[in-house]
Amino acid sequence: MLTLTSLGGAGTVTGSKHLLEHDGRRILVDCGLFQGLKNLRELNWAKLPVDPASIDAVVLTHAHLDHSGYLPKLVRDGFRGPIVSTRATREVAELILKDSGHLQEKDAEYANRKGFSKHKPALPLYGLRDAERAMEFFSPVATHTPIDLPAGARLTLRRAGHILGAATAEIEWGGRRVVFSGDLGRYDDPVMVDPELVPQADYLVVESTYGNRLHERSDPTESLGQVIERTTARGGSVIIPAFAIGRAQSLLYHLWRLKQAGRLGLIPVYLDSPMAIDATALLHAYREDHRLPPEVCEAVCAVATYTRDVEDSKAIMTNTVPKVIISASGMATGGRVLHHLKSLGPDRRNTIVISGFQAAGTRGRALADGARELKIHGQWVPMQAEVADLPMLSAHADADEILRWLGGFERPPRETFIVHGEASASEALRVRIDRDLGWQASVPLQGQVFEL
Repeated sequence: MLTLTSLGGAGTVTGSKHLLEHDGRRILVDCGLFQGLKNLRELNWAKLPVDPASIDAVVLTHAHLDHSGYLPKLVRDGFRGPIVSTRATREVAELILKDSGHLQEKDAEYANRKGFSKHKPALPLYGLRDAERAMEFFSPVATHTPIDLPAGARLTLRRAGHILGAATAEIEWGGRRVVFSGDLGRYDDPVMVDPELVPQADYLVVESTYGNRLHERSDPTESLGQVIERTTARGGSVIIPAFAIGRAQSLLYHLWRLKQAGRLGLIPVYLDSPMAIDATALLHAYREDHRLPPEVCEAVCAVATYTRDVEDSKAIMTNTVPKVIISASGMATGGRVLHHLKSLGPDRRNTIVISGFQAAGTRGRALADGARELKIHGQWVPMQAEVADLPMLSAHADADEILRWLGGFERPPRETFIVHGEASASEALRVRIDRDLGWQASVPLQGQVFEL
């Protein structure tokens, strides 16, 4: 018997972990970190419902933290199987996981030094060495080429758009074909390729991040340009919390277009994230994952001043000249962007740009919902800056685009499981799949076991 259990990413948009079991063997699809609400973050510290040592393999659809960020702890707790992904995902995951371990160590040290943590002492979930150890288990494979997994399973990866290396995963096991969408990208995105269609599935596990929403069809370059122009006209700066992988590179593309049109003038642009800088360099190495011609790729990568050093980052904040700052993290859960928010957020002349999905419980979600103060490093900081929400910059497929991808299947799956979305988004997508496609679909609860 083949069973499916969601250990994360069910009823929430973070912590994706989907477990397939057959004849006592186990394959985990994605291994993400819970983010956002405190009760979700606390799940990262809870014991995994299954022994990590009993998992035969992990299939990683892409490297974003909510899909990969638990891997170092999984390995530390006993997992010793292969972590199978695309080659680009392996490269991106190394950046993300090492950065995550480093930041957790730094955040714990800072909390202990400043004394604002309730835990004495504050400890990281894992550290840099744990992340480095996890990388030793990666086994990258090519897309479109079926490969054997442990226990007789067979895997095929196809490009999903979204970010470099992102893939859908088709797993044949126990006479069943189960397809996992991972995170689907946008159609006709100017930077990333379209998500590739999958012809068949007996069972389908599909994300629903934007299952209840449609992205605006307005030109993101124009929308971003308007924000920058009105902000700099009043002497302010624009701070954009951005995911270092994917969003930062898309923002550079739109800023390059504005520069080409003569709309940036002498306004300096800073990419203030070492991880985003390294990820931008990967555009040159994995050209098959994006649309940019080599000469455009070079120009896009050159549109910003890169700041790796902490002292250079601090200098940005002390410089009063109007500017654009792209900094991680994308939901303002940590990283250098917090220092920029503390510095620029209280000034009405400045603008904070929301450039994608913000999970419940994050500072980014609070800003999008109208919060006028944020708790940063143990202090409440007033947020008087303008907040501009530009959802058209998102790298996630919206509801129509998810339905477009589903329309590529040659026949309906026996069952479609809707995951990786807040409850309202998942339920809205379930209704649309039933209404528009006539498919059998359900929204799993965390820990619910399905016999396939």
